[in-house]
Amino acid sequence: MVYQPPHFTETDRDEIFRLIEQCPLGLLVTFGSQGMTANPIPCVLDRDWGEQGRLLLHVARNNPVWRDFDPDAGALVVFQSVERYITPNWYATKQTTHEVVPTWNYAMAQVRGELIVHDDEKWVRGQAGKLTKMMEAPEPVPWKMADAPREYTAGMLADIVGIEIPIRSLAGKIKASQNRLLEDAAGAVAGLRNRGSDADLAMADLIERVRSTR
Repeated sequence: MVYQPPHFTETDRDEIFRLIEQCPLGLLVTFGSQGMTANPIPCVLDRDWGEQGRLLLHVARNNPVWRDFDPDAGALVVFQSVERYITPNWYATKQTTHEVVPTWNYAMAQVRGELIVHDDEKWVRGQAGKLTKMMEAPEPVPWKMADAPREYTAGMLADIVGIEIPIRSLAGKIKASQNRLLEDAAGAVAGLRNRGSDADLAMADLIERVRSTR
């Protein structure tokens, strides 16, 4: 599992689920005959299944991950949200003690569970439909699977295999300057906003949100 200092540990299940839904491209890590493999795979989170939910995904039929994995080892899926380098120049403490070093802020989630293969057209079509609906929702005119010719869609679906991962354990970690003095965190927020990229602004928002709730 991920290293979890208490001040960075996220225990709110809904907060972890929101991170997964906002950043659905997970890194699927499995262990097979060639050792450890890692595949970036978009995932659908089914919050309401069972006691802890499950992940629904699909992979290319040519990808050996669905055939070559150790069922006893299970699967790990890592979801990475916003991340930014934090320079110590932003900390107020630099002007007083100079006892500061660079760091990296980030938010991530880890899911572990059994890997279940679904190699049937109905299941795969349902998963692909859910994923498409989820990702197309923000579009002005969402694309639907029915927009493509039926024969073409059937051929594409035949080339993929479904995977289900019932969530056995769930871990969240948000490193957003919680371990810094208030004035240092405020300096990081100001520096990020001044730098001004979308990722910088997102991290500034995260720092402020975390500081306001803890």
